Order: sequence, then C-alpha cells, then structure tokens
Amino acid sequence: MSTRTEKSAGGDPSAGTGVTGTAEKMAPGSGLVIGLLLVSAFVVILNETIMSVALPRLMEDLAVTTATAQWLTTGFLLTMAVVIPVTGFLLQRFHIRPLFLTAMSLFSAGTLIAALAPGFGVLLLGRVVQASGTAIMLPLLFTTVLTLAPASSRGRMMGRISIVIAVAPAIGPTLSGLVLSVLDWRWMFWLVLPIALASLALGALRIRNATTPRPSHLDVPSVVLSALAFGGLLYGLASIGEGGGEHVVPVWLPLVVGVVALVVFVRRQLRLARQDAALLDLRVFATRSFAVAVGLVVISMMALFGSLIVLPLYLQNVLGLSTLSTGLLLLPGGLVMAVLSPVVGGLFDKVGPRPLVTPGVVVVSAALWTMTTLGVGSSTLHVVAAHVLLSAGLAFVFTPLLTSALGSLPPHLYSHGSAVVSTVQQLAGGAGTALFVTLLSTTAASRLAEGADQVAATADGVRAAFLVGACLSVVAVAISLLVRRPAQLPSPEVAPH
Repeated sequence: MSTRTEKSAGGDPSAGTGVTGTAEKMAPGSGLVIGLLLVSAFVVILNETIMSVALPRLMEDLAVTTATAQWLTTGFLLTMAVVIPVTGFLLQRFHIRPLFLTAMSLFSAGTLIAALAPGFGVLLLGRVVQASGTAIMLPLLFTTVLTLAPASSRGRMMGRISIVIAVAPAIGPTLSGLVLSVLDWRWMFWLVLPIALASLALGALRIRNATTPRPSHLDVPSVVLSALAFGGLLYGLASIGEGGGEHVVPVWLPLVVGVVALVVFVRRQLRLARQDAALLDLRVFATRSFAVAVGLVVISMMALFGSLIVLPLYLQNVLGLSTLSTGLLLLPGGLVMAVLSPVVGGLFDKVGPRPLVTPGVVVVSAALWTMTTLGVGSSTLHVVAAHVLLSAGLAFVFTPLLTSALGSLPPHLYSHGSAVVSTVQQLAGGAGTALFVTLLSTTAASRLAEGADQVAATADGVRAAFLVGACLSVVAVAISLLVRRPAQLPSPEVAPH
C-alpha cells in the first residue's frame, strides 16, 4: 500500500485553517460538535428524498399535475446545486458556529413554511428555503470533521458521515410511506420541525468555533456561472428523470446551457486559482487520490440513486405492491448500510482504502448483475436480497472513498474539497436517476410497440436499466485498483473559543 505524500498545488497547507500543531486526540468538546452536526445533517439530508413517495397524494390534495408536483423535488435539488458551490467561500470566510446557526435556521424556517403551506406555491417556497440550509450543512460537516478529527480516526468519523449522505436519502421514501399511511402529508414536516429546532437550540448553546477564517473575495461572475452550470445540468437531468410528460422547456436546452456554462466556469476557476481567489478551487483535482476517489463516488452515487428510483417503480408497477410495502421492503438495505458504515470507518483507520473499496465495488457489481435478472415472476425476497447486497457493497465504498478524497488534501483546501464532493454527489445522483429512468422508459416503450403488455414491458425496462448500471460497475472495479491510502496529514489541535 503506497503511503507517499501527495501534494496539491498552491500555498501553505496550513494557511487560514487554524492548524497550530498535531494531536492524537480531539480537543475537549469536539465530539459533541461533530455529533450535533451529524444529527442535524441527517435530518436535513433526509428531506432530499422524502417527497418522492408523497407526490401522488400532493397532486390530489393540491390539484396539480405530475410535472408541477415534480418541482417539489426538482426545486430542492436545483437550490442545492446553486448554493453548494458557494460554500467553499463561506467556509473560508466565516466561523463554524454562525454557519451552523444559519443553516439550521433556514432549514427550520423552510420546514415551518412547508407545514403551514395553504397551496403549492408556498409549499415550493418552503422546500427552497429548506434546501438553502441543507446545501450549507453537508460541506460544513465535512470541513469540521477534517479540522477537528485526528488523521488516525478520520475513517471512523467519515463512516458516520456516510450514514448521513447514503442512508438518509435511502430511508427517506420509507419514512414518507409510513407517515402517509396514517397521517396527512403536512406531518412529514411537523414531525421533523421539533428535531430541527432542538438541534438549532443545542447548537446555539454548545457549538464553538474551530477554524480561523481568512479574508476571501467572492467572485460574483463565478457565482452566476456556477448557478447556470450546475443548475442547468441538474435541471436537465431531473427533467429526463421525470420519465416523459410535459416540460416547461425542452430537455436539451438546460443541458446545453449547463455544459457551456460549466466549461466557462472551469476556465475561470483555474485562472482565479493562481491568485487564490477561486469560488471553487479546482486544484483539488491535482491530488491523485482525490481525483480517483471522486470518480468512484460518481459511479457509486449513480448506482445508489438510480436503484432508489427504479426499484420502487419495479415493486409497484411490476409486482403490484403498495407504497407502504415498497418502503418497508427497501428499509433493510438502508439499515445494513447504517450498521456497516461505522464498522468500515474503523477498518479504514487500520488497513486503508483499497482492501475495502475493491471488494466493496465487486459486491456492488454483483448486486447490479443480480438485479438484471428481475422479472415479472421474481419474488420480493429476490429484490430484498439484491438491495441488501447493493447496500452492503456501497457501505464498503463510500467511507473509504470520502476519507481518501478529503484526507489527501492540504488543510487550506478542505473547504473547497468539501464543496466539490458535495456538488459532485448532487450531479451524480441526478445523472444516475436520469440514466436509469431513461433506459427503463425507452425500453418499455419499445416493448409496448412490439405488442408486450405494460407489466412485461416495464420489467424489461428495469432489466435494461440495471444492465447498463452493471456494465458501469465493471469499470468501477478497474478504477478501484488505483485507490491509494492518502498521506497522513497533521491533525489540528484546536483551542476552544
């Protein structure tokens, strides 16, 4: 296992980070800070997918079409895509405490607005305000863990973060189905609000500042370009992911705008990075471990979100199960990932990434190939077993990759690395959803044209979607062999503020 030091371009590694030395243990109170951020981040990320099961009920109660209701999810993701790239600047410019209070205040306010919403417009506003807080929380969590946790225990900490980024979205539809089976849709927000307010209050009392902000210039043209690039790409992907129907604008238009804006954005960031003034410092990709790990994260997130959208469609439209039954059948996979992620984090601290990532990707590949055999007569046990296998494999992938990617960066790039990883996760999730749904719908349409019935055509579409995902997983197995243990950078010794 290679342990050579990897360098990233530009500057003093400790500049502007508050790093004053090395420590084997976290400073007193750091565990509480990280714990609060973990709980808060879990609650806010959970809301990213909680609406998917609720859309049919909302369409009926609010008298809106499918395309209109879809904006409750699309609007949330678009807001995330626009705000997350700015968090690199925010994390450099401001202390942890005010950013946490801002994020949780926005999320709590958005949750209250959504719970009180008299109609669709106000509900959408609540979702946008929620997403503004959510977008700040995940990069804040990454950066805080990297700043406070010693290098020797980062794997365990990142294992807990994996619960947030992978398990929370996975169990969102399950919790939504449970709530909707007995309560009104507004209770999805009323039940979350007390937890959010409690986190906000406890954070106001106990969270301390752990970094030293440094003067940082906000490049407004870069903000506009990032909004057009990431917003355009995610909107286009989400439009494809709707699986047909009416669209406000042609699907190709936001994708073209997004790609063009992304090219201009990247060129501008590379130029501004020479002056240490980039909105999103892309020098993080000069670190080999970061680039390889992020590439694998993209494929893993595509597999996760693609399966999250296709498996419920299969269970309901092919096997004829109810929404509640579907949610419950997918719950074991989320629980397996929640249990394994911290265990994998501890193993990472002992053996490094490759002994975990390569077997994990192989298991993910095996699960996706197993899903290519799903058909009209498949049993629910077959589905649950394949989903649990997929979840177990992803648990062995996410934690080592996130730790390798972010742990390989010098401290002055932590905030930018966190923002890049969070942005890539959003785009990969959207791309996975779009890819799987497009393959499902086009294959099903082709089979219907040949005279197949709706159920059989949908089953063929599901198999086609998972076949392409399985082929991508083979590429991921090859890439996993390039993963290396990151350099063990000095961990900060932070005095309480």
